[in-house]
Amino acid sequence: MGQYVKKLTIALINLHGLIKNEPELGIDSDTGGQTIYVLDLARALAQSDMVKSVTIFTRQIIDRKYDKAYGQITESLGGSGRIVRIPFGPSRYLKKESLWPYIDSFIDQALNYIRRERFHPDIVHGHYAESGYAAAQLGRLLGIPTVFTGHSLGRIKRKRLLEGGKNQERIDAQYAFESRIEAEEFTLDTAAFVVTSTYQEIEEQYSIYNNYRPECMEVIPPGIDLDRFFPPSDLAKKNPLIERLSNFLNEPDKPALLAIARPDERKNFEALIRAYGSDHNLQEKANLILIAGTRDDVNEMDPASRKVLYSILHLIDKYDLYGKVAYPKAHSQEEIPSLYRWATTRKSIFVNPAYTEPFGLTLLEAAACGLPLIATNDGGPQDIIGACENGTLINPLEPKEIVHAALNILNNSEIWEQFSANGIKGTLSHYSWNAHISKYLRGIQELVEGKRSDRFIFSSPLPQKILHLERLIITDIDNTLTGDAQALAEFIKILKELPAQIGFGIATGRSKESALNMLDSLGVPRPDILITSVGTEIHFGQNLVPDRTWEGQINFEWHPDRIMAALKDVPGIFLQSQEQLSRYKISYQIDTKLTTAADVRELLRKNGLRTKLIFSLGMFLDVIPIRAGDGLAIRQIGFKLGIPWEHILVAGDSGNDEAMLKGETLGIIVSNHSPELKKLSGWPRIYFSNKANAAGILDGIQYYHFLSDNIEIPNDRHDD
Repeated sequence: MGQYVKKLTIALINLHGLIKNEPELGIDSDTGGQTIYVLDLARALAQSDMVKSVTIFTRQIIDRKYDKAYGQITESLGGSGRIVRIPFGPSRYLKKESLWPYIDSFIDQALNYIRRERFHPDIVHGHYAESGYAAAQLGRLLGIPTVFTGHSLGRIKRKRLLEGGKNQERIDAQYAFESRIEAEEFTLDTAAFVVTSTYQEIEEQYSIYNNYRPECMEVIPPGIDLDRFFPPSDLAKKNPLIERLSNFLNEPDKPALLAIARPDERKNFEALIRAYGSDHNLQEKANLILIAGTRDDVNEMDPASRKVLYSILHLIDKYDLYGKVAYPKAHSQEEIPSLYRWATTRKSIFVNPAYTEPFGLTLLEAAACGLPLIATNDGGPQDIIGACENGTLINPLEPKEIVHAALNILNNSEIWEQFSANGIKGTLSHYSWNAHISKYLRGIQELVEGKRSDRFIFSSPLPQKILHLERLIITDIDNTLTGDAQALAEFIKILKELPAQIGFGIATGRSKESALNMLDSLGVPRPDILITSVGTEIHFGQNLVPDRTWEGQINFEWHPDRIMAALKDVPGIFLQSQEQLSRYKISYQIDTKLTTAADVRELLRKNGLRTKLIFSLGMFLDVIPIRAGDGLAIRQIGFKLGIPWEHILVAGDSGNDEAMLKGETLGIIVSNHSPELKKLSGWPRIYFSNKANAAGILDGIQYYHFLSDNIEIPNDRHDD
């Protein structure tokens, strides 16, 4: 494995699903093979001599429908591994598509934990889209490398669902594809290392993203616990799950088509049942066994899972498959390995007809136990069956291919025996955890050796007042401070009377000089903290001490000349005057009838330019470095000064202010806000004032009781 400079401290982010030391796969539509992968990865890393500690950061869930373990803040995984559950959003369980309004809150709360516990990770590794976004933001703020594993990509999943005849508008709303795909683009733009399980992922799935960078991607096939998954040997031990199958099957000793997946329509159980139900020869040859998650009461399942189960029951009834199909309502993870082995002794086949399968953990488990495979011709199965030569790939949209492949194996004992033997041998050769961890740590160490060493300090000594601040009021200038002279005068009076421990800050799209001139003309006191040019410049105190570490951080991949050249001849894009530009901000006026901000984003990405776009007031577009922005700037300041997020009040009116309003800070949106902020209605800790301009700021200060001894913090952990 080579020589390592130091033992590594690794943070894994896995926000969706229900994850604990003893996993309950299929308990909801989000808790599947990815959960097992993250747990097994953490456990394997925790046993490595090269790792100091590994922590899975996930979401704390307090919900009477689920085990109390999901509400525990910490849980040991053995060795140096643990789970840390961060409270954010409502306390109840939420499916992953509903998490987007709360991801910034997770980032802030995770930073709180990191600061409080003096936890210094060397890398942060995000799993799936929302966790990848969170990891990317944390990596930028902590100055450490980000690693990403997509597991399942939004563009591919949407493509497959559309090919299956789904309505685009409906699935976009159901699966939040817009948020998910943009988060994936953002994460790919940030990640220093992308771990994939197959070459097909790199060549056919990631390649359709604008931020496709294959040089940062590496195939590290997933590992499998070969101490649990192995060929049949001693079957003397009874398995209650196998015994329950006899309640469904007239001939339980026949071969079976075995499918194991959570009840998710993307797993495509429907195609498998249609294939089986439409062919009497297949019904004569084999039973059908569907392990579709765990349920106590169908009516208490989440709507998506309930719909899948109802579809299963409907098709079983339609094809009159009673006595031929088993669909037990509960199972434990301890029962699954012996189920595979039992199926192997019956000369059965494992079937995965999913629309897309980027990972394929159950395929490896089944193969290690000796089951031949029939699997979708997308993603992980291509590499697994290609490496092991132990099954047949099928088009999941063509049930007849499932029938043909199954009968070919069932009717030919030599093919079955060869596939079975190849799977056992292939998983042992290609898919051990030792091989996975060795390659993973080698890649991680290369990143860590080049990491920043100054992530927890400022570049210059700061004024003593700044270092002793306990609260901050930060506001935009134009249309937030300005527009109501009487209210502004009242706000200025409050600023002049603020106690020393409460600071005043400005966050604006204006340049430093322009901002200071405007503040002087308004009679506003010089701020303690000045964030200018849309979060690309930070200055402290009356002497405007610059934060040079921030400048060094945001300079990453910044190419202003190339950006202006790429946008020079784009219709409807007009460069603003020189006074609106700065070293790290290029400002345009945009006619959205000719070109949209999304068009500009895609064009810049296709030109290999890594930027962040800020669209405001329906007509202005700022292009800044990918690591810059008001939101990140405020989080850098709050984190380094040790100010609790709920002690930072921010006020704004336009898209320029969106990033700083999200998260655990206390946000105020004045009533004269621009349309692009309407989407934040209902987000946690964002107060929409019914008053305009500075009057809205005053209203928000009163709403939060921000100047009192006890700030009124909205309860984000409710279940309403």
